[in-house]
Amino acid sequence: MSNCKSCGAALGSALVCEACGALQRAEAPLDPWAVLGLPVGFALDAGALRKRLLALQRRMHPDFFGGADAELRALAERNTAELNAAERLLSDDVRRADLLVKRLQGPDEQAERQMPPTFLAEVLEWNETLEQARSAPPGSRERAELDELEQLLRGERHAALERIAARLVPLPAPRAAALGDVRKELNAVRYLDRTLATLSELRLEQARSTR
Repeated sequence: MSNCKSCGAALGSALVCEACGALQRAEAPLDPWAVLGLPVGFALDAGALRKRLLALQRRMHPDFFGGADAELRALAERNTAELNAAERLLSDDVRRADLLVKRLQGPDEQAERQMPPTFLAEVLEWNETLEQARSAPPGSRERAELDELEQLLRGERHAALERIAARLVPLPAPRAAALGDVRKELNAVRYLDRTLATLSELRLEQARSTR
């Protein structure tokens, strides 16, 4: 991290000096860890992240610069937007893991499209259950099985995130083989999220048909 351009103090966040309150102009794209002044890593305490967000918001919120010139007000708005976007990214386990894989020069979703081998057989079964439920009338046994399938998929998603955490804590070396494994797990999580969204659509369809 660099030093404040106004007072020279070491910066905790790349967006504002917490010693003198001066807003900083970021010249290059910033990663969310630099924005929030947090160590780079997957492990994250949600309470600490929220506390850090609020502390920085108090330093740079546009309302505190209402009497400043237009340029400084615009900088406050831009830095606040950058801060909020960084917090949203880091609070999302999937997006945080994805960013770390890219940062450590692991494969992106285009270079590695596979899911874990043990996951594939289950995918075929889940897809079959979904197709049967899609074509079945509301109130049928196939539609009733959607509750069980949703519970199963949410459990699988939780397990995949635990495996991701195990491979990213501590952080592996750049281009390590573990990064490819994380990418496969992320592909699985994305499949699960799409499937859970499909389940929600089927539920809405069923609710409308029973009115």
